Amino acid sequence: MKKNNTLYFFTATILEWKHLLKDNNYKVIITDTLKFLCTAEKIKVCAFVIMPNHIHLVWKILPDNNYSDIQRDFLKFTAKEIISRLKKDSPEYLKHFFVGARDRNYQIWERSPLSIEILSKEVAEQKINYIHKNPLTEKWKLADEPQHYKFSSAKFYYEGIDEFGFLENYMLV
Repeated sequence: MKKNNTLYFFTATILEWKHLLKDNNYKVIITDTLKFLCTAEKIKVCAFVIMPNHIHLVWKILPDNNYSDIQRDFLKFTAKEIISRLKKDSPEYLKHFFVGARDRNYQIWERSPLSIEILSKEVAEQKINYIHKNPLTEKWKLADEPQHYKFSSAKFYYEGIDEFGFLENYMLV
């Protein structure tokens, strides 16, 4: 069972690793949802990156909230919003997410996202560095410097600028 008030490294992947999140409109759905959850005092977000086909977070579920419920609701809400936007803006692309399951017609996120408890400052720093360097890897080449990739918390850590209005330093949560 996941504990509240503990940092977790969380990864969720788009169905079949499709590059849905190349479009900034879908990235904004994710950042807006994170901001809502922070404002509602459900979570604290210490680090994140939104890549073309997956996301990484270092987050903490706050007391009086259930980790599994918050994770489920985050993924469910973002999927619903993305599907709604796809129906409006790109119905042909939406067909790639058709699963025809008993409980849903479309699926955005792969099942069983990764969630690992962070047990030390060293592990937190390793995960945050990994998150911030992800856009720079040979595979992606999305930026030359971590802080130059917009949909990441790197600018917060490198320059002290929180363009999203919800980030918290991992040392202070």
